[in-house]
Amino acid sequence: MAGYYLLLILITLVSAGVSQRLKSKFRKYEKTKLSGGWSGFEIAQKMLDDHGISDVRVISTPGRLTDHYNPLDKTVNLSEAVYSGRNASAAAVAAHEVGHAVQHAEAYKWLTMRSQLVPIVQVSSGLSTWIVIIGIALSFGAGSSFGFLIALLGLGLMAIASVFSFITLPVEYDASRRALAWLTREKMLTDQEYDGAQDALKWAARTYLVAALGALASLLYWAMQVMRSRD
Repeated sequence: MAGYYLLLILITLVSAGVSQRLKSKFRKYEKTKLSGGWSGFEIAQKMLDDHGISDVRVISTPGRLTDHYNPLDKTVNLSEAVYSGRNASAAAVAAHEVGHAVQHAEAYKWLTMRSQLVPIVQVSSGLSTWIVIIGIALSFGAGSSFGFLIALLGLGLMAIASVFSFITLPVEYDASRRALAWLTREKMLTDQEYDGAQDALKWAARTYLVAALGALASLLYWAMQVMRSRD
């Protein structure tokens, strides 16, 4: 058990470190201005056009690092800094988000699976831990199998969230791969600008990896707690 807590602390520290590193990388490459003068919006729109995608809109969304692709209304949502930014960070993020739009247009299997899980995860993510805790409490209090079954239900919901986190990995890595390939093919960036974009996306991908490992660690922890409640 002590080993698990050490692992959980390590994952938490690594997650915080990667997150801070990502922010510092984006700030660094925001200073790398594009010689071509492209804004994030212009890059996103050009990449959509080059892939023959005409039913996706590129819009600005408030906040920082709030960039995402919404498959429901087919919009590439770029944070204000990325939408109007003319730097390596903005180029990387804009192309990455359009990478998701290209995945959607091509019915990329991992994106399809992820999208199917979104409604379940949205409902279960805030409830699963409480369901497990209630189940464990019922098991200790009444010593009944009913509490154990409730706890197993919570674990099942946690497992779905964990699977969702791991399915997200190939989706994000593939979007970055598509983005960098297009930026290279269309000669949108100089070598220095490309190196910055590639480095920024590398650190962004690592945040998803750490999140997936954290979800798995949490699932294992609560699974052990549920098993102990049966003793």
